[in-house]
Amino acid sequence: MSKKIKIILFALITIVLIGSFAYNYVMYGGSRNLTSEKTNFTVTSASITSEFRTNIESANKKYLEKAVAIKGKITASNGNEVILDGVINCSFKKLDLSIKKEQMVTVKGRIVGYDDLMGELKLDQCFLIKN
Repeated sequence: MSKKIKIILFALITIVLIGSFAYNYVMYGGSRNLTSEKTNFTVTSASITSEFRTNIESANKKYLEKAVAIKGKITASNGNEVILDGVINCSFKKLDLSIKKEQMVTVKGRIVGYDDLMGELKLDQCFLIKN
C-alpha cells in the first residue's frame, strides 16, 4: 500500500470513530434515571411558562437539565408525547395508558429547552407522579 492510501484510510477510520462517539454522546449522553433522582423544582405549568416568557436566560439557568415536577392539564396525547396546557411538550419513554385527555396530572421530567418561537417548553424522560 502506498503512503497516500494509508493516510486516506487512517483519516476515514478516524472520522467514522469520531462521528460514532459524537452520535452516541448526543443521543444517549444526557440520559439519567429520573425516577430515583431528587426533584429540583415542583411548579405549575402556568408559572414555569411565565418564567420562560418573561426572562428566557434566567429561566434556562434555573431549570435547564434539571428534574422538574410540573402540574397541569393534559390537552393532547400523541404516541409517546403528552402536551400539558397546550404549551409543555413531555416526551415519555413509554406512554402510561392511564393518561386521559383533560386529566390533571403531575409529570416529572428533565427540562431540555424552550422554543420561544412556538412558546413551548420541552421535557424528556417524563413519567407520571401519582398524586
